[in-house]
Amino acid sequence: MSVAAAKVPYRLKLAYGVGSIAYGIKDNGFAVFLLIFYNQVMGLPADLVGLAVMLALIIDAFVDPVIGHLSDRTNTRWGRRHPWLYASLLPVGLSWFMLWNPPDWGQTGMLVYLTCSAILVRTAIALNEVPSLAMLPEITQDYHERTDVIRYRFLFGWMGGLFLLWLAYAVFLAPTPEQPAGLLRRGGYQAYAWSGVILMVLAILTVALGTHRALAKPPAKLPPRLPLGEELRAMRRTLRNPAFLTLMGAGVFAYANQGLNFATSTYMQTYVWEFPGWALSLWPVTLLAGVVMAFVITPIASRRMGKKRAAAALALVAVVFGLLPYVLRLAGLFPANGDPLTIPLFLLLMTLAIGFSVCPMMLTGSMLADVVEDSEMKTGHREEGLFFAGNLFMQKCVTGIGTFAAGTLISAVGFPDNAVPGQVDPAVIERLMLFFTILTALFVACAVTVFLRFPLGEDDHAERVARLRQDTPPP
Repeated sequence: MSVAAAKVPYRLKLAYGVGSIAYGIKDNGFAVFLLIFYNQVMGLPADLVGLAVMLALIIDAFVDPVIGHLSDRTNTRWGRRHPWLYASLLPVGLSWFMLWNPPDWGQTGMLVYLTCSAILVRTAIALNEVPSLAMLPEITQDYHERTDVIRYRFLFGWMGGLFLLWLAYAVFLAPTPEQPAGLLRRGGYQAYAWSGVILMVLAILTVALGTHRALAKPPAKLPPRLPLGEELRAMRRTLRNPAFLTLMGAGVFAYANQGLNFATSTYMQTYVWEFPGWALSLWPVTLLAGVVMAFVITPIASRRMGKKRAAAALALVAVVFGLLPYVLRLAGLFPANGDPLTIPLFLLLMTLAIGFSVCPMMLTGSMLADVVEDSEMKTGHREEGLFFAGNLFMQKCVTGIGTFAAGTLISAVGFPDNAVPGQVDPAVIERLMLFFTILTALFVACAVTVFLRFPLGEDDHAERVARLRQDTPPP
């Protein structure tokens, strides 16, 4: 029985999932530490850091569709995807090290260095992430099994990123007598960089070797090779698939919100909630607990409500829990900083918010795999790499916008440089919470509205797969 038709073995799910650790480390680094490192440690203004990251991500994002398109057409004895995985090992490690070790070139030079090194990191990660993600429709064609497989990728991606985040808070960037503000210690970021290099390389080797036997085979069918102009037009036709565009529309708002939340999280915990060092080290544990919760909830919700309704409903629940601490604090109803209830209550609400917010992301990955057969019915070609690359393209552009929005927000509320926790003007803190709450609510409301317009479901998916297995030509 083929891999596509069988129950996917756990060893294959685990190998596929572990491969996302590199992407998780990259995402956490960009979202949590990059802004504060280049702003508070290296001295670049926050709005310029946000602008540099946004420009870098948008420019780099155009590489993803090219990688996806080329991997769909790669024809080797190791198949379409695995040559790309092995080729990504050195670029990933080298570029990640460069990002966290900028030279002292002054403000303009450092800004250029940040932009260029961010592009290199994102491109190198794409060499692994795009072909890895594109293996999902090849692993299984079962509607619900896809959700089960993709959740392992999210679980390990978050685990890898959060493990390194915990190491950073608890070890590399922990307060010392010489530097009580551990997040401002430059040497800690060098240890963070080296640890990331090691974990990323090991993760890529695991997914490549762990899926090699099952999937590294010459493709049975390849899309046709066309002149460059025709190739570009064919890519545009494929990516205009209505179901794909609906998912991308929902993702625009969802990932802009994620970028905003992650980029501001360190500021919120340090200056709004005034977490002590031990509480900061608990934050990764809180995030991991939320992801494990999503790992359990997602397949259950998908089977009971269907993928699109589950995604919309769980996103709404997530934003309620996520904004509750800020709404209550603005209303004067949340315990004050220093109260024994403040940190446990905040972490509990954040665990629930994170858990419910990760569920729609898992479901989106599963729905994207379903788009592959819908497109094949209409075009006659399977182009998994192009679709998953298009999704990454959207994520990179929009997460950059979220990071830019965070940097702009920090500057717009008048947040001071070299700020000391507990000594920031309360009016600035209140403006930060208010604007953050409004932006988050708007982003999620728009994402939910678009999710509900996704046109594909379980019944029509089963019909498409049956027709494709019979080699029925597309209508």
